[in-house]
Amino acid sequence: MRTIAVVNQKGGCGKTTVSINLASALANTGKSTLLVDMDPQSHCAVGLAVPEEQIEQSIYDVLIGSSRGEPVGLNNIVWDITDNFKLAPSSIDLSAFSQQMSGVAERDKALTDVLERVKDDYDYVIIDCPPAVGLLTFNALRAATDVIVPVETGYFALHGLSKQLQTLNILCRRCNKKLNVKVLASMYDVRTKMARQILAELRSHFGDKMLKTTINFNTKLKEAASLGQPISEYDPASRGRTDFRNLAMEILQRDGEKSTEDPVKSLSDRLEEMSTTANELMEQSKSLPARQPIEEYKSQTKKQKFETKLCDYYGVSQKNGSVVFVTLYPSAGNVQIAADFNNWQPDKTPLKKVGESGIWQTELKIPPGKHRYRLVVDGKWQQDPYNGKTEPNPFGDLNSIVEVK
Repeated sequence: MRTIAVVNQKGGCGKTTVSINLASALANTGKSTLLVDMDPQSHCAVGLAVPEEQIEQSIYDVLIGSSRGEPVGLNNIVWDITDNFKLAPSSIDLSAFSQQMSGVAERDKALTDVLERVKDDYDYVIIDCPPAVGLLTFNALRAATDVIVPVETGYFALHGLSKQLQTLNILCRRCNKKLNVKVLASMYDVRTKMARQILAELRSHFGDKMLKTTINFNTKLKEAASLGQPISEYDPASRGRTDFRNLAMEILQRDGEKSTEDPVKSLSDRLEEMSTTANELMEQSKSLPARQPIEEYKSQTKKQKFETKLCDYYGVSQKNGSVVFVTLYPSAGNVQIAADFNNWQPDKTPLKKVGESGIWQTELKIPPGKHRYRLVVDGKWQQDPYNGKTEPNPFGDLNSIVEVK
């Protein structure tokens, strides 16, 4: 059984949305999945249309039952959501957990003991953690094999991530445990320059410590939550459903992955090495430099590179009768373009990697008109994250658009 804690002490990052829809997506692959709500606000029940007034027992009763001499089995309180998908709901009583467990030996292992008893019943357990550091979050980390940190690609993302990683570092040292920690870019709005730049910074500095999947900003996700449904039920053809399906597949592909280093420490070190902050990025966005040739970018010093708005180099542009595609994938081994102008055969249009920078580029002669394309990164088809012009395709995904003049 693999246990994934979704953690971020900053609210508004889409943590519960990630927890609900990741659990649903894993269940849709045939994996028996349990979602455990460790947040006293009980947002998972709200987001899955479980009536609060009908929740007679919650995860609180299970966690505290043993200490009272009244053990409650986890499977006695779970709700069936869909095939393979169950919810262990929370309740406001959980806010008193820390006080109720005061003086109890190994109170930080309460959830670990509970999940140990059902390890043969589930393939995956997703834990939605509260947006605060305390005994509930510590219980989740003690029980987890993996941690996902959703990071909103907005103004305070870098600051919030720094604080979160420092906290994770402290908690992991306390429980003497190494966790497989991954950063997930969420609520990403490709239309905003700031979001594109912050995503580029995160990918550049964290590399393989970031999940390749990005959860894009999508109003359908909010609509689904308001109606108490996972996005896979509310709108199976939506971009949000595609994002979470891709996230589930990426996690399945990483099954059995073992960490040979302390990932929390390495993430913190990489963040400390960053010579730019969210404040500096905001200042840079106020004055946009002209696009420069990629070779000129390579010749710049490290400081100059950081002082230049990176997103101006990525995406698609036209010059001297050619179309230039530039993108950033530091961890990729192969990047190609599949498009209507090459009969959707990616092997015909590979991008060339520029040194060790993680930048990929190609320059093509394309007939005038509107063209549709997708990037193929290590065999995975996806839209161009640096091109805001898109349109739906028949497969429920989005094609990127370039209009050649």
